[in-house]
Amino acid sequence: MPEGPELHLASLFVNRMCDGVVFTGAVRKSEVSKSPDVPFTCEAYRITAASRGKEVKLTLTPMKSDDDKKLGITAGPMDIVFRFGMSGFFRFTTQDELPKHAHLRFYSAETPCRVLSFVDARRFGSWQPGGTWQPDRGPCIMFDYQSFREKVLSHLSDRAFDRPICEVLLNQKYFNGIGNYLRAEILFRLNIPPFAQARTVLEGLESEDLCENEKPVKEESSATKILDRTIKKKEKVEAADLLRLCHTVPLEVVNLGGKGYDPEKADYSDFEAWLQCYYVDGMKSVRDHNGRTMWFRGDPGPMAPKDSKSPKAKKRAKKEGDHDYTGKKKVARSRPESTTKEKVVKRETVTKKPKKEKDGFQETGSKRQKSEQKGQEVNTPQDKKRPTARGRKGSTAEAAAVPQRRSGRVTRLSSK
Repeated sequence: MPEGPELHLASLFVNRMCDGVVFTGAVRKSEVSKSPDVPFTCEAYRITAASRGKEVKLTLTPMKSDDDKKLGITAGPMDIVFRFGMSGFFRFTTQDELPKHAHLRFYSAETPCRVLSFVDARRFGSWQPGGTWQPDRGPCIMFDYQSFREKVLSHLSDRAFDRPICEVLLNQKYFNGIGNYLRAEILFRLNIPPFAQARTVLEGLESEDLCENEKPVKEESSATKILDRTIKKKEKVEAADLLRLCHTVPLEVVNLGGKGYDPEKADYSDFEAWLQCYYVDGMKSVRDHNGRTMWFRGDPGPMAPKDSKSPKAKKRAKKEGDHDYTGKKKVARSRPESTTKEKVVKRETVTKKPKKEKDGFQETGSKRQKSEQKGQEVNTPQDKKRPTARGRKGSTAEAAAVPQRRSGRVTRLSSK
Protein backbone atom coordinates (compact mmCIF):
# COMPACT_ATOMS: atom_id res chain seq x y z
CA MET A 1 0.00 0.00 0.00
CA PRO A 2 1.38 3.46 -0.85
CA GLU A 3 2.51 5.34 2.24
CA GLY A 4 3.96 8.80 2.92
CA PRO A 5 7.19 8.30 0.91
CA GLU A 6 5.32 6.89 -2.11
CA LEU A 7 2.85 9.77 -2.19
CA HIS A 8 5.68 12.28 -1.99
CA LEU A 9 7.48 10.51 -4.84
CA ALA A 10 4.19 10.63 -6.80
CA SER A 11 4.04 14.42 -6.38
CA LEU A 12 7.66 14.71 -7.58
CA PHE A 13 6.77 12.56 -10.57
CA VAL A 14 3.84 14.80 -11.54
CA ASN A 15 5.91 17.98 -11.23
CA ARG A 16 8.72 16.50 -13.31
CA MET A 17 6.55 15.07 -16.10
CA CYS A 18 4.11 17.99 -16.34
CA ASP A 19 6.71 20.74 -16.24
CA GLY A 20 6.06 22.95 -19.29
CA VAL A 21 3.12 20.84 -20.51
CA VAL A 22 -0.13 22.62 -21.33
CA PHE A 23 -3.36 20.71 -20.70
CA THR A 24 -6.71 21.42 -22.28
CA GLY A 25 -10.38 20.52 -22.24
CA ALA A 26 -12.36 18.75 -19.55
CA VAL A 27 -11.08 16.40 -16.87
CA ARG A 28 -12.54 13.00 -17.69
CA LYS A 29 -13.57 10.29 -15.26
CA SER A 30 -14.01 6.60 -16.03
CA GLU A 31 -17.54 5.19 -16.09
CA VAL A 32 -16.87 2.63 -13.34
CA SER A 33 -15.42 5.04 -10.79
CA LYS A 34 -17.68 6.09 -7.92
CA SER A 35 -15.59 9.14 -7.04
CA PRO A 36 -17.09 12.55 -7.91
CA ASP A 37 -16.82 14.25 -11.29
CA VAL A 38 -14.33 17.09 -11.59
CA PRO A 39 -16.21 20.17 -12.87
CA PHE A 40 -13.23 21.78 -14.55
CA THR A 41 -12.91 22.76 -18.22
CA CYS A 42 -10.30 25.11 -19.61
CA GLU A 43 -8.72 25.83 -22.97
CA ALA A 44 -5.24 25.88 -21.44
CA TYR A 45 -4.04 25.07 -17.92
CA ARG A 46 -1.04 23.66 -16.06
CA ILE A 47 -0.77 21.01 -13.36
CA THR A 48 1.43 21.04 -10.25
CA ALA A 49 1.45 18.68 -7.26
CA ALA A 50 2.28 18.68 -3.55
CA SER A 51 2.12 15.98 -0.85
CA ARG A 52 1.30 15.93 2.84
CA GLY A 53 1.46 12.59 4.63
CA LYS A 54 -0.89 10.21 2.84
CA GLU A 55 -2.45 12.84 0.59
CA VAL A 56 -1.46 14.39 -2.75
CA LYS A 57 -2.92 17.65 -4.03
CA LEU A 58 -3.03 18.49 -7.74
CA THR A 59 -3.50 22.16 -8.57
CA LEU A 60 -5.01 23.00 -11.98
CA THR A 61 -4.05 26.57 -12.88
CA PRO A 62 -5.69 28.20 -15.96
CA MET A 63 -3.43 30.10 -18.34
CA LYS A 64 -4.79 33.54 -19.21
CA SER A 65 -4.98 34.34 -22.92
CA ASP A 66 -4.87 37.82 -24.43
CA ASP A 67 -8.63 37.71 -25.05
CA ASP A 68 -9.28 36.83 -21.43
CA LYS A 69 -7.16 39.72 -20.27
CA LYS A 70 -9.02 42.15 -22.55
CA LEU A 71 -12.42 40.88 -21.40
CA GLY A 72 -11.35 40.76 -17.76
CA ILE A 73 -12.13 37.07 -17.44
CA THR A 74 -10.42 35.52 -14.44
CA ALA A 75 -10.73 31.79 -13.90
CA GLY A 76 -9.33 30.60 -10.61
CA PRO A 77 -7.29 27.44 -10.02
CA MET A 78 -8.81 24.22 -8.71
CA ASP A 79 -7.29 21.85 -6.15
CA ILE A 80 -7.96 18.11 -6.28
CA VAL A 81 -6.88 16.12 -3.22
CA PHE A 82 -6.06 12.44 -3.83
CA ARG A 83 -5.85 9.54 -1.40
CA PHE A 84 -4.25 6.50 -2.99
CA GLY A 85 -5.99 3.70 -1.07
CA MET A 86 -4.32 0.32 -1.65
CA SER A 87 -3.00 0.66 -5.18
CA GLY A 88 -3.26 4.21 -6.52
CA PHE A 89 -0.52 5.98 -8.53
CA PHE A 90 -0.05 8.47 -11.38
CA ARG A 91 1.07 7.73 -14.95
CA PHE A 92 1.91 10.01 -17.87
CA THR A 93 1.50 8.23 -21.21
CA THR A 94 0.33 8.72 -24.76
CA GLN A 95 -3.37 8.38 -25.37
CA ASP A 96 -2.83 5.03 -27.12
CA GLU A 97 -0.95 3.65 -24.12
CA LEU A 98 -3.53 4.68 -21.54
CA PRO A 99 -3.46 2.23 -18.57
CA LYS A 100 -6.43 -0.08 -18.12
CA HIS A 101 -7.54 1.29 -14.74
CA ALA A 102 -7.04 5.01 -15.46
CA HIS A 103 -10.00 6.46 -13.54
CA LEU A 104 -9.22 10.20 -13.83
CA ARG A 105 -7.53 11.67 -16.90
CA PHE A 106 -6.01 15.04 -17.83
CA TYR A 107 -5.33 15.56 -21.59
CA SER A 108 -2.51 17.67 -22.99
CA ALA A 109 -2.97 20.20 -25.80
CA GLU A 110 -0.17 18.76 -27.94
CA THR A 111 -0.19 16.37 -30.89
CA PRO A 112 0.03 13.48 -30.35
CA CYS A 113 -1.93 13.93 -27.16
CA ARG A 114 -0.50 12.77 -23.82
CA VAL A 115 -2.48 11.95 -20.71
CA LEU A 116 -1.78 12.29 -17.00
CA SER A 117 -3.94 9.65 -15.34
CA PHE A 118 -4.70 8.46 -11.84
CA VAL A 119 -4.54 4.66 -11.97
CA ASP A 120 -6.19 2.53 -9.29
CA ALA A 121 -6.84 -1.14 -10.06
CA ARG A 122 -8.56 -1.91 -6.76
CA ARG A 123 -10.54 1.37 -6.68
CA PHE A 124 -9.93 2.00 -2.97
CA GLY A 125 -8.42 5.38 -3.77
CA SER A 126 -10.43 8.60 -4.01
CA TRP A 127 -10.23 12.26 -4.98
CA GLN A 128 -12.03 15.39 -3.86
CA PRO A 129 -12.37 18.31 -6.31
CA GLY A 130 -12.04 21.66 -4.61
CA GLY A 131 -10.75 19.81 -1.58
CA THR A 132 -8.22 20.70 1.09
CA TRP A 133 -5.93 18.70 3.35
CA GLN A 134 -8.06 16.68 5.74
CA PRO A 135 -8.17 18.62 9.02
CA ASP A 136 -8.22 15.42 11.10
CA ARG A 137 -4.83 14.37 9.75
CA GLY A 138 -1.73 15.39 11.65
CA PRO A 139 1.33 17.23 10.33
CA CYS A 140 3.49 15.42 7.77
CA ILE A 141 6.02 13.09 9.43
CA MET A 142 8.68 13.90 6.83
CA PHE A 143 8.45 17.61 6.03
CA ASP A 144 6.70 19.06 9.06
CA TYR A 145 8.61 17.10 11.65
CA GLN A 146 8.68 19.67 14.46
CA SER A 147 4.90 20.15 14.43
CA PHE A 148 4.40 16.39 14.18
CA ARG A 149 6.59 15.74 17.21
CA GLU A 150 5.00 18.43 19.34
CA LYS A 151 1.47 17.25 18.55
CA VAL A 152 2.23 13.67 19.58
CA LEU A 153 3.98 14.61 22.83
CA SER A 154 1.29 17.11 23.80
CA HIS A 155 -1.51 14.56 23.39
CA LEU A 156 -0.12 11.51 25.23
CA SER A 157 -3.07 11.68 27.64
CA ASP A 158 -5.41 10.97 24.72
CA ARG A 159 -7.19 7.61 24.94
CA ALA A 160 -5.72 6.72 21.55
CA PHE A 161 -2.38 6.08 23.27
CA ASP A 162 -3.92 3.38 25.48
CA ARG A 163 -3.62 1.05 22.50
CA PRO A 164 -0.55 -0.94 21.35
CA ILE A 165 2.17 1.15 19.73
CA CYS A 166 1.91 -0.74 16.43
CA GLU A 167 -1.76 0.25 16.11
CA VAL A 168 -1.23 3.87 17.19
CA LEU A 169 1.42 4.27 14.48
CA LEU A 170 -1.34 3.81 11.89
CA ASN A 171 -3.45 6.57 13.43
CA GLN A 172 -3.23 9.33 10.82
CA LYS A 173 -4.39 11.92 13.32
CA TYR A 174 -0.92 11.74 14.88
CA PHE A 175 1.26 9.78 12.42
CA ASN A 176 0.23 11.14 9.03
CA GLY A 177 2.19 9.13 6.46
CA ILE A 178 3.05 6.00 8.45
CA GLY A 179 1.73 2.74 7.04
CA ASN A 180 2.15 -0.98 7.51
CA TYR A 181 5.69 -1.49 6.25
CA LEU A 182 7.02 1.69 7.90
CA ARG A 183 5.73 0.78 11.35
CA ALA A 184 7.37 -2.65 11.09
CA GLU A 185 10.73 -1.16 10.08
CA ILE A 186 10.66 1.56 12.77
CA LEU A 187 9.79 -0.75 15.67
CA PHE A 188 12.28 -3.38 14.46
CA ARG A 189 15.20 -0.95 14.46
CA LEU A 190 14.44 0.13 18.01
CA ASN A 191 13.69 -3.41 19.18
CA ILE A 192 10.34 -2.26 20.59
CA PRO A 193 7.66 -4.96 21.10
CA PRO A 194 4.86 -4.02 18.71
CA PHE A 195 2.13 -4.69 21.28
CA ALA A 196 3.59 -2.62 24.08
CA GLN A 197 1.35 0.25 25.20
CA ALA A 198 1.99 3.36 23.10
CA ARG A 199 1.99 5.76 26.05
CA THR A 200 4.62 3.68 27.84
CA VAL A 201 6.88 3.75 24.78
CA LEU A 202 6.54 7.50 24.16
CA GLU A 203 6.68 8.78 27.72
CA GLY A 204 9.98 10.42 28.52
CA LEU A 205 10.60 11.77 25.03
CA GLU A 206 11.06 15.52 24.89
CA SER A 207 10.49 18.18 22.29
CA GLU A 208 13.53 19.22 20.28
CA ASP A 209 14.50 22.00 17.92
CA LEU A 210 16.21 19.71 15.44
CA CYS A 211 14.16 20.63 12.39
CA GLU A 212 13.11 24.19 13.13
CA ASN A 213 14.82 25.53 10.00
CA GLU A 214 13.81 22.71 7.65
CA LYS A 215 11.62 23.48 4.66
CA PRO A 216 9.39 21.14 2.62
CA VAL A 217 11.35 19.01 0.15
CA LYS A 218 10.76 19.84 -3.49
CA GLU A 219 13.43 17.66 -5.06
CA GLU A 220 14.83 14.25 -4.18
CA SER A 221 18.30 15.75 -3.63
CA SER A 222 16.84 18.03 -0.92
CA ALA A 223 15.56 14.98 0.96
CA THR A 224 19.11 13.65 1.00
CA LYS A 225 20.39 16.87 2.58
CA ILE A 226 17.72 16.73 5.29
CA LEU A 227 18.53 13.11 6.08
CA ASP A 228 22.27 13.79 6.29
CA ARG A 229 21.72 16.77 8.58
CA THR A 230 19.37 14.73 10.76
CA ILE A 231 21.88 11.88 11.15
CA LYS A 232 24.64 14.27 12.18
CA LYS A 233 22.50 15.65 15.00
CA LYS A 234 21.35 12.25 16.12
CA GLU A 235 24.01 12.11 18.84
CA LYS A 236 22.21 14.89 20.71
CA VAL A 237 19.09 12.77 21.06
CA GLU A 238 18.68 9.50 22.89
CA ALA A 239 19.06 6.46 20.66
CA ALA A 240 15.63 4.91 21.25
CA ASP A 241 13.63 7.86 19.93
CA LEU A 242 10.68 6.45 18.04
CA LEU A 243 9.45 9.84 16.81
CA ARG A 244 12.83 10.54 15.22
CA LEU A 245 12.72 7.30 13.25
CA CYS A 246 9.18 8.13 12.12
CA HIS A 247 10.90 11.05 10.38
CA THR A 248 14.16 9.52 9.12
CA VAL A 249 13.02 6.05 7.96
CA PRO A 250 10.49 7.44 5.42
CA LEU A 251 13.19 9.79 4.12
CA GLU A 252 15.37 6.76 3.40
CA VAL A 253 12.65 5.43 1.09
CA VAL A 254 12.45 8.80 -0.66
CA ASN A 255 16.22 8.66 -1.16
CA LEU A 256 15.91 5.37 -3.02
CA GLY A 257 15.21 7.69 -5.95
CA GLY A 258 11.90 6.27 -7.04
CA LYS A 259 13.16 2.69 -6.79
CA GLY A 260 10.85 1.82 -3.94
CA TYR A 261 7.29 0.61 -3.93
CA ASP A 262 5.50 0.89 -7.27
CA PRO A 263 2.31 -1.12 -7.94
CA GLU A 264 3.06 -1.29 -11.68
CA LYS A 265 6.61 -2.61 -11.34
CA ALA A 266 7.37 -6.31 -11.28
CA ASP A 267 10.85 -5.78 -9.83
CA TYR A 268 11.09 -4.56 -6.24
CA SER A 269 14.69 -5.67 -5.71
CA ASP A 270 15.98 -2.30 -4.45
CA PHE A 271 13.08 -1.82 -2.09
CA GLU A 272 13.25 -5.41 -0.84
CA ALA A 273 16.99 -5.04 -0.20
CA TRP A 274 16.23 -1.98 1.94
CA LEU A 275 13.62 -3.80 4.06
CA GLN A 276 14.94 -5.32 7.27
CA CYS A 277 11.74 -6.69 8.80
CA TYR A 278 8.63 -6.35 6.65
CA TYR A 279 8.02 -9.63 4.76
CA VAL A 280 11.60 -10.71 5.52
CA ASP A 281 12.34 -14.40 6.04
CA GLY A 282 12.82 -15.33 9.67
CA MET A 283 10.51 -12.61 11.00
CA LYS A 284 7.27 -13.27 12.82
CA SER A 285 3.90 -11.90 11.83
CA VAL A 286 0.55 -11.59 13.57
CA ARG A 287 -2.68 -9.74 12.89
CA ASP A 288 -3.34 -6.79 15.18
CA HIS A 289 -6.74 -5.93 16.66
CA ASN A 290 -7.71 -4.17 13.41
CA GLY A 291 -6.83 -7.16 11.23
CA ARG A 292 -3.63 -5.60 9.83
CA THR A 293 -0.55 -7.82 9.64
CA MET A 294 2.29 -6.78 11.96
CA TRP A 295 5.84 -8.01 11.25
CA PHE A 296 8.33 -8.17 14.09
CA ARG A 297 11.10 -10.09 15.81
CA GLY A 298 11.13 -11.47 19.35
CA ASP A 299 8.41 -10.91 21.94
CA PRO A 300 5.20 -9.34 20.56
CA GLY A 301 4.42 -7.56 23.82
CA PRO A 302 1.79 -7.77 26.58
CA MET A 303 -1.12 -6.43 24.49
CA ALA A 304 -0.83 -8.95 21.66
CA PRO A 305 -4.15 -10.45 20.47
CA LYS A 306 -4.87 -13.88 21.87
CA ASP A 307 -5.14 -16.86 19.53
CA SER A 308 -4.11 -14.76 16.55
CA LYS A 309 -2.80 -16.76 13.58
CA SER A 310 0.17 -15.81 11.49
CA PRO A 311 -0.64 -15.07 7.83
CA LYS A 312 3.01 -15.57 6.92
CA ALA A 313 2.91 -19.34 7.56
CA LYS A 314 -0.14 -19.62 5.35
CA LYS A 315 1.63 -17.76 2.54
CA ARG A 316 4.64 -20.06 2.77
CA ALA A 317 2.40 -23.10 2.70
CA LYS A 318 1.06 -21.92 -0.64
CA LYS A 319 4.54 -21.37 -1.99
CA GLU A 320 6.30 -24.46 -0.66
CA GLY A 321 3.36 -26.80 -0.43
CA ASP A 322 4.65 -28.73 2.57
CA HIS A 323 3.41 -26.77 5.61
CA ASP A 324 0.01 -25.60 6.77
CA TYR A 325 -0.79 -22.31 8.50
CA THR A 326 0.34 -23.66 11.88
CA GLY A 327 3.85 -24.30 10.57
CA LYS A 328 3.55 -28.06 11.05
CA LYS A 329 4.47 -30.61 8.42
CA LYS A 330 1.61 -31.33 6.09
CA VAL A 331 0.26 -34.86 6.08
CA ALA A 332 -1.78 -36.38 3.30
CA ARG A 333 -5.43 -36.17 4.18
CA SER A 334 -6.85 -39.53 5.22
CA ARG A 335 -10.10 -40.59 6.80
CA PRO A 336 -10.26 -42.40 10.13
CA GLU A 337 -9.53 -46.09 9.86
CA SER A 338 -12.93 -47.20 11.07
CA THR A 339 -14.73 -44.97 8.58
CA THR A 340 -12.53 -46.19 5.74
CA LYS A 341 -13.22 -49.84 6.54
CA GLU A 342 -16.94 -49.24 6.81
CA LYS A 343 -17.00 -47.59 3.40
CA VAL A 344 -14.93 -50.37 1.84
CA VAL A 345 -17.24 -53.02 3.27
CA LYS A 346 -20.24 -51.12 2.08
CA ARG A 347 -18.77 -50.80 -1.39
CA GLU A 348 -18.01 -54.51 -1.55
CA THR A 349 -21.53 -55.28 -0.44
CA VAL A 350 -22.94 -53.18 -3.24
CA THR A 351 -20.61 -54.80 -5.76
CA LYS A 352 -21.42 -58.39 -4.72
CA LYS A 353 -25.14 -57.83 -4.45
CA PRO A 354 -26.86 -60.59 -6.44
CA LYS A 355 -28.88 -59.68 -9.43
CA LYS A 356 -32.61 -60.11 -9.39
CA GLU A 357 -33.85 -63.46 -10.64
CA LYS A 358 -37.14 -63.67 -12.35
CA ASP A 359 -38.70 -67.02 -13.14
CA GLY A 360 -35.44 -68.86 -13.12
CA PHE A 361 -33.38 -66.42 -15.22
CA GLN A 362 -31.64 -63.09 -14.73
CA GLU A 363 -32.47 -59.77 -16.28
CA THR A 364 -29.85 -57.00 -16.24
CA GLY A 365 -30.65 -53.33 -15.76
CA SER A 366 -29.26 -52.37 -19.16
CA LYS A 367 -31.52 -54.81 -20.99
CA ARG A 368 -34.44 -53.60 -18.99
CA GLN A 369 -33.75 -49.98 -19.88
CA LYS A 370 -33.29 -50.74 -23.58
CA SER A 371 -36.48 -52.68 -23.74
CA GLU A 372 -38.40 -49.91 -21.97
CA GLN A 373 -37.00 -47.32 -24.38
CA LYS A 374 -38.15 -49.40 -27.37
CA GLY A 375 -41.64 -49.63 -25.97
CA GLN A 376 -41.45 -53.41 -25.39
CA GLU A 377 -43.09 -54.93 -22.38
CA VAL A 378 -40.79 -56.39 -19.78
CA ASN A 379 -41.55 -59.20 -17.44
CA THR A 380 -42.05 -57.89 -13.90
CA PRO A 381 -43.39 -59.53 -10.75
CA GLN A 382 -46.61 -57.58 -11.19
CA ASP A 383 -47.11 -59.20 -14.61
CA LYS A 384 -48.10 -62.47 -13.00
CA LYS A 385 -50.89 -60.73 -11.12
CA ARG A 386 -52.26 -58.82 -14.08
CA PRO A 387 -55.57 -60.05 -15.39
CA THR A 388 -55.74 -61.40 -18.89
CA ALA A 389 -58.01 -60.15 -21.62
CA ARG A 390 -61.66 -60.08 -20.79
CA GLY A 391 -63.65 -63.16 -21.64
CA ARG A 392 -60.78 -65.60 -21.17
CA LYS A 393 -61.25 -68.11 -18.38
CA GLY A 394 -59.57 -71.07 -16.82
CA SER A 395 -56.41 -72.61 -18.12
CA THR A 396 -56.42 -70.55 -21.28
CA ALA A 397 -56.15 -67.31 -19.25
CA GLU A 398 -53.49 -68.75 -16.99
CA ALA A 399 -51.46 -69.99 -19.93
CA ALA A 400 -51.54 -66.57 -21.50
CA ALA A 401 -49.87 -65.07 -18.40
CA VAL A 402 -46.96 -67.56 -18.35
CA PRO A 403 -43.77 -66.31 -20.04
CA GLN A 404 -42.05 -68.61 -22.51
CA ARG A 405 -38.43 -68.70 -23.71
CA ARG A 406 -38.08 -68.09 -27.43
CA SER A 407 -34.67 -67.60 -29.03
CA GLY A 408 -33.18 -66.33 -25.77
CA ARG A 409 -35.69 -63.52 -25.42
CA VAL A 410 -38.29 -62.79 -22.81
CA THR A 411 -41.68 -62.02 -24.32
CA ARG A 412 -45.24 -61.89 -23.19
CA LEU A 413 -47.99 -63.79 -24.93
CA SER A 414 -51.01 -61.70 -25.50
CA SER A 415 -54.37 -62.94 -26.53
CA LYS A 416 -56.39 -61.49 -29.26
